[in-house]
Amino acid sequence: MGSVQPPDRQAVQEVDVAVIGCGPVGALTANLLGARGVRTLVVERSATAHGQPRAFSCDDEAMRIYQQAGLLDEIRDATVAPPLVEYVNGAGRVFARMALSETDFGYGHAPLRFFDQPRLEHTLRTGLDRFPHVQLSLGTEMAGLTQDEDGVTVLLSDVATGQRRTVRARYVLGCDGARSATRAAVRIPLSGASYAEPWLAVSGDVPPDAVRVGDTRFVCDWRRPAFVSPGAAGSYRMEFMLRPGETQDEMQRPGTVAALVSPYVDPDRFTVTRAVVYTFHHLIARRWREGRVFLLGDAAHQMPPFMGQGLCSGLRDAANLSWKLSLVLSGVADAAVLDTYEIERRPHTVEMARTSVRLGHVFLARNRVTAGMRDAALRAVQTIPRVRRFVERFEFKPVPAYRRGLMAGGRRAGVVGTMFPQPRVLVPGAPGERLLDEVLGDGFAVLGRAGVDNPLGAWRPARFVAVHPSGTPLADLPDPLAGPSAPGGPDRVDVVDAEGVLGGWLRRHGADLVVLRPDRFVFAMVAAGGIEQAGRDLSAALGAPDGGRSRADTAGLAAAPGS
Repeated sequence: MGSVQPPDRQAVQEVDVAVIGCGPVGALTANLLGARGVRTLVVERSATAHGQPRAFSCDDEAMRIYQQAGLLDEIRDATVAPPLVEYVNGAGRVFARMALSETDFGYGHAPLRFFDQPRLEHTLRTGLDRFPHVQLSLGTEMAGLTQDEDGVTVLLSDVATGQRRTVRARYVLGCDGARSATRAAVRIPLSGASYAEPWLAVSGDVPPDAVRVGDTRFVCDWRRPAFVSPGAAGSYRMEFMLRPGETQDEMQRPGTVAALVSPYVDPDRFTVTRAVVYTFHHLIARRWREGRVFLLGDAAHQMPPFMGQGLCSGLRDAANLSWKLSLVLSGVADAAVLDTYEIERRPHTVEMARTSVRLGHVFLARNRVTAGMRDAALRAVQTIPRVRRFVERFEFKPVPAYRRGLMAGGRRAGVVGTMFPQPRVLVPGAPGERLLDEVLGDGFAVLGRAGVDNPLGAWRPARFVAVHPSGTPLADLPDPLAGPSAPGGPDRVDVVDAEGVLGGWLRRHGADLVVLRPDRFVFAMVAAGGIEQAGRDLSAALGAPDGGRSRADTAGLAAAPGS
């Protein structure tokens, strides 16, 4: 798009970040920025909620991100966790299964949850009401943008009236989906492949006694592969591959839909809310940043649906970039920190997409002989206990880890660069057990054994979480609200390691302390006497522009302007 000229005699609105698109990724990004005090404008072309149940599933990492946005309870209460995923052949015989009810990756949530997208989007948009510095502009589209070294001038147009206005943002985030206008505006091409096999996606509502298949299943029928599953709030989702010669119009007819869904639900009591033919893609943008413009979610990458990781990958983008933007906008970090967004996220996204493709190859055997060989092979290898565990416990899913980026040493080393676990802990003055992230604060945190003397030093007001062994009486520990505090909350919180996970993790990795990033990835492993060096490492990673004064003391806030 060409240069942007502000309309005559109209004031230019100024914001820190303009988010283009208010689907789940854009809305979640705005919530994360809002929670950090960032002045944010969200632009959404549609004047009303999308209202279509497109995305269907999320994982434990996604739920942890919703938790960071302060929306966990609302979202969790509206989701359902399937206990089992089965792979069955055309005759309905199980040849592989994933025992999700027995799988725990340690991040505090079930490994898979199903949700209703319209309800999810409503929750995310309502969450924006918490922040007076976040504005949602519906019925508005981006008509063009121009960058300079200080910011981005964005021309917006009212979809109904055509009236135009100009916004000046320090950064622009393109969360506007697969046909991203933001990506087109900065001329970033996509690379990859689109798959020729079209699919029919059917969503609807059904009463419990009209459900004929109550489990989540990949139906690996070589004649017509399918996916079927009960969903949240009485919904049911089914996807069917089209056969050669079948047309979109034919497949979307009510009679065709009723015949396809009848093995799984009673078609007479199934209310269809969506029946759409689509083709999936394996595409990735050549780059995810052009100056002050960033791409997130489907604007940056699109992947096959077989692991349900498309939306989850976009949420990971938001969690990675939002806190870095906050640090840069508040002057705590140099703008070069933002380069680590793509450095960290791209390899993990590529690996997740490739795993989805490989899983699709298992799912999409298209002739009887190949399908029979697949079924026999998978049944045979699962007689080996370790292989069976690999399949049943979903261990083929890529772990949340970064190879390079904002971490001590700049590269993954052991657990540095991986996501830290989130067990439940006990906290003085708080009833019951709490998930760890609830006590870590919003910024960098240092977690370690309670016996380490005053580890923070110059790190104040970063939060130190002192871990006491399971069984320690809470009455023996100080109330975190009674001690000294900083703007980000108490600078020390004592917790009891209710499940023994934290102490065991530190012992297993030979560390007294661990430094955690705001997104709960491990920045550094530290011995008791090494916290000052970790502070210097953090200062170097953040690119302190004064060249000498450590910024580790302010990094703990991780709060943006206005906080």
